[in-house]
Amino acid sequence: MAIMSFVLVLLLALHGSALGQTLSSSFYRSSCPNLTTIVRAAVQQAVQAEARIAASFVRLHFHDCFVNGCDASILLDGANLEQNAFPNAGSARGFDIVDSIKSSVESSCPGVVSCADLLALIARDSVVALNGPSWTVVFGRRDSLTASQSAANANLPPPTLNASALIASFRNQGLSTTDMVALSGAHTIGQARCTTFKARLYGPFQRGDQMDQSFNTSLQSSCPSSNGDTNLSPLDVQTPTSFDNRYFRNLQNRRGLLFSDQTLFSGDQASTRNLVNSYASSQSTFFQDFGNAMVRMGNINVLTGSNGEIRRNCGRTN
Repeated sequence: MAIMSFVLVLLLALHGSALGQTLSSSFYRSSCPNLTTIVRAAVQQAVQAEARIAASFVRLHFHDCFVNGCDASILLDGANLEQNAFPNAGSARGFDIVDSIKSSVESSCPGVVSCADLLALIARDSVVALNGPSWTVVFGRRDSLTASQSAANANLPPPTLNASALIASFRNQGLSTTDMVALSGAHTIGQARCTTFKARLYGPFQRGDQMDQSFNTSLQSSCPSSNGDTNLSPLDVQTPTSFDNRYFRNLQNRRGLLFSDQTLFSGDQASTRNLVNSYASSQSTFFQDFGNAMVRMGNINVLTGSNGEIRRNCGRTN
């Protein structure tokens, strides 16, 4: 396992060099040697205070990378920027804690660590804090000077996509079907708003949608037909604060909360159904593929070298 992780990091470093990139696990070894210690302690404290924040941190990294690359654009404050795009407004959270962690890092190594790298590291440590897998985080990303609300609205996959559309969405980011299903497994933690799955309870129903009737009934008390759009339900009703493979077992039992979850098993793509079955039967396989997919996602269209900047405050450009 350690050898595979090393080879993966080496390949990414070589790939980055070919593109003028310099992502490396040792990027801050001399310039900010206490980085991982500072971030790990802060994330553990945040997750102990509220387990749900771990999922929010992972989601921030994902929503950052899928919009013009992993450049911390989602952290820029502004009414017309990514934070207020439809997929993020009222649901993206954890910005204040990221700012606090950034402040601690700045105190130790001023002007050195990018907010984009910080998000990648926070996401990894959040998964570990809930007993999930670890992986080697590579560094060297720089922060964007702009953010795009229109790109966020266009590129972030909504919970209404079927398996075929999800495959296409992730392929557009250079990610495989295996990456997509593995990354969907992040829904083993966290919660979703009633508005994202209400149609699954009362209609109009999407073609091919399947939901266990008792699960449907149990959700209606917290997600009534006429209101309650912001009410929350766990994405994994079995173990919502433990990063495990129970999410995939739920899909086998037609107990996926979002349509975009359940379609991985009940949709018309045998490739996604086979992966769900594989991960449901082997947590170690899921953990390995998830870690590898997070590394690949974290390498999407990164800014390096003299591109972008190292923000001193993640919410605004220098």
